[in-house]
Amino acid sequence: MGLFRRLLGGQTFDDRPIKPQRLDYLNEALALERQGDYDAAITSYRLALRDHPNEPRILQNLAIAFSRTGKVDDAIRHYRKALEADATLAGAHYGLAFLLLKRGDLDGTAEHLKAFLGNPPRGVDAQKWIGFAEQTLADIGAPPLAAPQRTVGLEGA
Repeated sequence: MGLFRRLLGGQTFDDRPIKPQRLDYLNEALALERQGDYDAAITSYRLALRDHPNEPRILQNLAIAFSRTGKVDDAIRHYRKALEADATLAGAHYGLAFLLLKRGDLDGTAEHLKAFLGNPPRGVDAQKWIGFAEQTLADIGAPPLAAPQRTVGLEGA
């Protein structure tokens, strides 16, 4: 009888109520991506967004998965949503820049590469991405980032 009660009535064998457990959809999505199953990862990211609708990192990761499945419009839309939530996300600027470059939007590409370079990531591979962003700006003929302006004091004035 306990088994049937458990199956039908939401009770454990010792008659305690079963507490529903929330899945960690974000970690599930990341694991699916590592396995190369981007379509399933997209589903898990969407489920994660139900719990955290404006979480910029989930939106950014969803955009990456859309990029890898060739859904460029969806990727661009989610990168932009991620940047609306957190304008400092270097990865979102970087990813969006290169999707815009594929579309021929050189102004948008330059804007997002400059935003990326204005707040670059740190770490072992960071210099590779920074160098690629700088080279791409040069290749599209965009003016480089302006150097920080220094205030020069007027002596004797």
